[in-house]
Amino acid sequence: MRRPARVALSALSLAGAAALLAALPYVVGADWERIGAELGRLGAVQVAGLTALWFAGLAAYTFVLTASLPGLRHHRALLMNAVGSAVSNLLPLGGAAGVAVTFAMGRGWGHRNAALAVSTLVTGVWNVMARLLLPAVGIVALLLAGRVPDERLATLAWFGAAVLLAALLALVLALRSEEAARALDGLVRRLALRLPGRPRALLLKADGALLDVRNRTLGVLRTGGPGLTLGMIAYLLLQAWLLQACLGAVGAGLGVAETAAVFAINRMLTTAVVTPSGAGISETGTAALLLHFGVAPGPAAAATVLYSFYTFAIEVPFGGLAWLAWTAARPRGRAPADGAARAPGPSLVKK
Repeated sequence: MRRPARVALSALSLAGAAALLAALPYVVGADWERIGAELGRLGAVQVAGLTALWFAGLAAYTFVLTASLPGLRHHRALLMNAVGSAVSNLLPLGGAAGVAVTFAMGRGWGHRNAALAVSTLVTGVWNVMARLLLPAVGIVALLLAGRVPDERLATLAWFGAAVLLAALLALVLALRSEEAARALDGLVRRLALRLPGRPRALLLKADGALLDVRNRTLGVLRTGGPGLTLGMIAYLLLQAWLLQACLGAVGAGLGVAETAAVFAINRMLTTAVVTPSGAGISETGTAALLLHFGVAPGPAAAATVLYSFYTFAIEVPFGGLAWLAWTAARPRGRAPADGAARAPGPSLVKK
């Protein structure tokens, strides 16, 4: 895509996100005056607590990055995550641009392209596993709380959760065992051969992908697997806690099961590529689900806006500050930093 087209697409996407966010109160039956009144009741202690939870989540994610990129220090991982998130939040399909920026930062600290590519691949795999786990957890929580009223829907929900958990288990086994990776790649290939046209071609392109991912990431997974997993779990729990705190701050408290479901849907909708980080789409879906669970329109919209501020809006200026800090402190040469550039890394993975 040519640059003018990319600029036009970005502008259109940002305009769409802004329009969706502006229309959010009216979609849920509130208005900005009511939302302002709800948010105006927040005290300094509450704001400080919410901000601390937000920053704790960022700190937890540094364990994911340091485990995936040997030699990376936590304060640098925080900068890398902040800048990458800011870029991703500003552009549709901004993940690629975010990766490019983090590559530049990593190279500035002396990390090799190969190690950076493997880090990107590993963290991508762990994020995919989180995307499989979250909806399954949300579904199970609602079922256990009895919030799925229809028996037929409950049966379908149990089936959906089982499928998601099975997919997650298969991915974990493929990463742990070469035989499992070969078996799953073979299953994908046999499935592809039974499909027509384009679906068949797309699946055939993935032939051998799991085994390739395992081989390329094996070194990192052997030493960094626990850090990756615990860091991701801590990050997700802190983000869910932040949602619960945002709901409580505006008087829209929900039970654990309902909060888990809202959190899962919110995080899933952030993957929508129509707008940067699903902005506008995730907020609308979140507010609609809160209404479904009986939250009044004003608090539902206020809690959604507050949570969006901490998971989307604040990341842009914070990422800008992180970029300035990196630019001011980066070395002028290509000298190795943290000892990472001297360590042999896996072969480059093209994303």
